[in-house]
Amino acid sequence: MEIPKRPAPPSGLRRALFRLPVHLYRMGLGPLFGDRFLLLEHVGRASGERRQAVVEVVEHSGDDYIVCSGFGPRTDWYRNLVKTPRATVQVGRSRFAVTARPLDAEEGGELMIRYAPRHPRSAMKLLRYMGYIVDGTKDDYRRVGRELPFVRLSRVR
Repeated sequence: MEIPKRPAPPSGLRRALFRLPVHLYRMGLGPLFGDRFLLLEHVGRASGERRQAVVEVVEHSGDDYIVCSGFGPRTDWYRNLVKTPRATVQVGRSRFAVTARPLDAEEGGELMIRYAPRHPRSAMKLLRYMGYIVDGTKDDYRRVGRELPFVRLSRVR
């Protein structure tokens, strides 16, 4: 695996395309995404205002959803959750409060090993887009997973 310089988060037209799922959720079309994606509502770390992002669910178990910041720890939604871990998610039509907890590098490595075989084409395309070159082995996916920031979103009861 080659570890790249992280690409900058999208801007311009590419950013508008990345934000399109947020608008679809706002239009009530969240169920189209099933439980593979969720709408994350969080608080801006500087503005204190409500922010939204749609992120892919890497793994789901019970009341926990694990997501990953593919653009690294500088991504706004990730930095916002680190500062204010309370958030709300929408999965399909269900909305509920969560608490965010960043995971350590070892957990990230193991998560990536489990994710890649479940979604092989998505994994390869996403990693290529982020600048990683992987050979498809568990060790390579583990190394990539150790580089990416994963977050556990636990439902508040």
